[in-house]
Amino acid sequence: MAIKGYTFFVTSSNAVLSDALESIVNIASGAFALVSLNIASRPSDKNHPYGHGKVEFIAGFVEGTLIIAAGSFMVGKATYNIIVPNEVQQLALGIILTSITGLVNFLMGYRLKRQGEAKGSMILISEGSHLMSDGYTSLALIIGISVVWISGIVLLDNIISILFGLYVLYMGYKIFRKSIAGIMDEMDMTLADDFIEELNKNRKPEWIDVHNLRIIKFGRDVHVDCHLTLPWYYSLEESHQQVVRFEAIIKEKFEPHTEFFIHADPCVESSCSLCAIENCSHRKHRFKEQITWDVENVLANSKHQ
Repeated sequence: MAIKGYTFFVTSSNAVLSDALESIVNIASGAFALVSLNIASRPSDKNHPYGHGKVEFIAGFVEGTLIIAAGSFMVGKATYNIIVPNEVQQLALGIILTSITGLVNFLMGYRLKRQGEAKGSMILISEGSHLMSDGYTSLALIIGISVVWISGIVLLDNIISILFGLYVLYMGYKIFRKSIAGIMDEMDMTLADDFIEELNKNRKPEWIDVHNLRIIKFGRDVHVDCHLTLPWYYSLEESHQQVVRFEAIIKEKFEPHTEFFIHADPCVESSCSLCAIENCSHRKHRFKEQITWDVENVLANSKHQ
């Protein structure tokens, strides 16, 4: 941040100012993310039975807001200087310093993102992705400043700054949108698709259907609610054994920090044509076909027909 600030001081380039403003946002959001990570890592307690992972969405909300504010300022400042031109200087030094800071940001972002993916942390993935994009935009900025330096067309500096600001606005919107989705408990459809695919691969004949599925992910913790339809004549112990088998398959494939709330439903007469259990003495209708589970029928709040 200090290097980018100094670079703007010696060059007076709006494009460099845009890069420097983004670094200020990085510092502010990084500090907030550090506090949030500390909170998110705390285990569940009496007041927070679902854990503290949701604070990551609040951190993302703050970061997205800061990025949008910075992008708006970039576009506004560059637009003003199109009307009231400013003089740029020492662009060769600006290219060198921007190259150094861009490389540092990219390498730091790459490591943060890898750590976030390994730990299942939205904060680390968000921070890492943002810093890596900062490295890419620094590369684009270097190319743009080089064109300004070679051509001497100062107007290009403001145009580059506006384009850079619009890109920053877009990145801020994505982070903001993802955070709002988490705060509003929006279903992670990609996770749901993977979840259902794994169930189809490992389904047992006794699992007549799965419905009313709900999946929410807070940091590394995944919370799964669903109804599992089992034969009505199973004892409580037999039903429990099937629920444990069901949970084990998911935990083996996905995060071990998965909490289940599974409601065991008894099958009904209309379930017989979908039930693959052989030699069932209680069967009312012959077996026709086993329905392939997908997002449409597993998320629905009704037994499969």
